[in-house]
Amino acid sequence: MSRRPSPPRTGPGSLALDGLSVTVDGARLLRQLTLDVPAGQTVGLVGPNGSGKSTALRCVNRALRPTAGSVLLDGTDLAELTPRQRARTVAAMSQEHVVDLDFSVEETVALGRSPHLPGNRAPGEEDRAICREAMARLGIEHLAHRGVLGLSGGERQRVMAARALAQRTPVLILDEPTNHLDIRHQIALLALLRDTRLTVLVVLHDLNLAAAVCDRIAVLHDGVLVACGPPVEVLTARTARTVFGVAATVVPHPLSGVPQLLYSLEPDDHTTPRSHPCADPVPPQQPSSSSRCS
Repeated sequence: MSRRPSPPRTGPGSLALDGLSVTVDGARLLRQLTLDVPAGQTVGLVGPNGSGKSTALRCVNRALRPTAGSVLLDGTDLAELTPRQRARTVAAMSQEHVVDLDFSVEETVALGRSPHLPGNRAPGEEDRAICREAMARLGIEHLAHRGVLGLSGGERQRVMAARALAQRTPVLILDEPTNHLDIRHQIALLALLRDTRLTVLVVLHDLNLAAAVCDRIAVLHDGVLVACGPPVEVLTARTARTVFGVAATVVPHPLSGVPQLLYSLEPDDHTTPRSHPCADPVPPQQPSSSSRCS
């Protein structure tokens, strides 16, 4: 999957996390996170477990109200919008999906059209065409009449991605969208996200896939933004060591040139070659009371 800069996109979709802080039961999960996601770009959130990535996404989709700060879409606070208005502008795909009813795949994908349907009106032909297109793009059209409870975890993940695409919003936020997917479908899904020209904020654990798909990467650690920028500047040996606690050699991908991390299985081995620019980085900024990425 070669990496190319996202083309400029006209229209709405600029997302901004402005000074987000979250404290739950005395535990500080996020501290003054400021992050800009320009329209049409893909920004990845990476970091160790418990670093605040999913918390940030939950603030964007209003599943969690921040203790302080706001989320702005084209300058408008999402808290000021009605749930239907938000659902017409931001589509969310969570890390895990609890499905109790055995809807068919096409019925589940059609739920993405609900924000655009007045009252209880059933989806029309245009809505069904949008759903068919979304299923085709995720390669699940052959599953249309299958019940979602009978699907594998990877198949269900692709159904939820199709539902998010069918929602036809300018902004997508995705929490570990490659969960349960085999490598082929991971690459296919991330390539699709890269090419949609939508505004995408995505949490990823695989740093090499993040390098391939993201215009910029924001690194969280203990609820604080510690590094942000293009993958070649952020995904460095020093970041791997200081943030993730692993030794890594960083090399350019032979086809795309994006940085790729080769991890050492020896936890005490911090020796890193310096022959490639990625391996001699500017150190991540130190945690502070406020951090910004724009």
